[in-house]
Amino acid sequence: MNPILDFGIDTSKLQYIGEGLQRPECILAEKDGTLWSADSRGGVVRLRHDGSQQIITQKISAYFAQADSEATRYLTGTLPNGLAFAENGDILISNFGTDRLEIMTRTGESKVLADSIEGEAIGKVNFVLRDSKGRIWITISTKIKNWMHALRPDLPDGYIARYIDGKFRIMAEGFHFTNEIRMDGKEEYMYVVETTGGCISRLRVHDDGTLGEREIFGPSSLGTGAWPDGIAFDSIGNLWGTCVYSDKLFVLTPQGDQRVLLDEGDPVKVKALEDQFRAGAVTEDVLFATGRGIAPWMASVTFGGPDLKTVYIGSLRAHSIPYFQSPVAGLPMVHWK
Repeated sequence: MNPILDFGIDTSKLQYIGEGLQRPECILAEKDGTLWSADSRGGVVRLRHDGSQQIITQKISAYFAQADSEATRYLTGTLPNGLAFAENGDILISNFGTDRLEIMTRTGESKVLADSIEGEAIGKVNFVLRDSKGRIWITISTKIKNWMHALRPDLPDGYIARYIDGKFRIMAEGFHFTNEIRMDGKEEYMYVVETTGGCISRLRVHDDGTLGEREIFGPSSLGTGAWPDGIAFDSIGNLWGTCVYSDKLFVLTPQGDQRVLLDEGDPVKVKALEDQFRAGAVTEDVLFATGRGIAPWMASVTFGGPDLKTVYIGSLRAHSIPYFQSPVAGLPMVHWK
């Protein structure tokens, strides 16, 4: 029996960590309980459960907080997005604002690893993943500079690349707004979030690091407000995920069946955005009217805690991180030692 099938979340009993966070989109958890949250001030915030927190960045940016509009705030400036630990413990940062892959020490010294691919602009760098063989993978959501213009169902210009010998090499392309990627426990498949495709796809990972053909995992559409964003595996093969804008937390069982655990979105505002999205004409006012609940613009799922049963929810518009206890432990990340 899969424990997730009869699991429910009481939002009134959620706990929270962090305060004053800016765009805590992606969260890394370590075995000692330390959390590292992406932050739009240009780096990460280190969080501990004793209530202490510290912004770590080479140079603190006030651009996000002082932006004159929501569009300016979320479209430009430095926007640390996906995070992963390098083998030496440094932090790999996919910067969705500056369009580059960066690496930062735990004391804030940063450098750019790559900001172009085959001599051309790289596009919107969304997520970074390191696998057990030390390979570094990134996702590019779109080649369009203003990502709002890519919020339409007919633009498959996203791709997946690997960082090899100081350069990016495209490994797979043709995705609808490539977002987070994860591998299963045996690293046999790479699972890919396609935000504007409304689905999760997967590709077989070959021994030489190449990827096989794309196939859909689970439903071809994740339902109303199907803009999936972040995913994470638990230890029995369930794939947990979030939907941004519609603010949902869902799970796909190993058989591909979907179960929605949280639905925090405003149905009227979500429908208005969906209508514009289907017409390929998303406007700022309708887009930024969405987002509510415990983690507005719900973006990621991270398992942590000593037993990997604490689930943290990252988001784009909250200032703290909600968490709860899962009936199933998460799949340990490669840095979990």
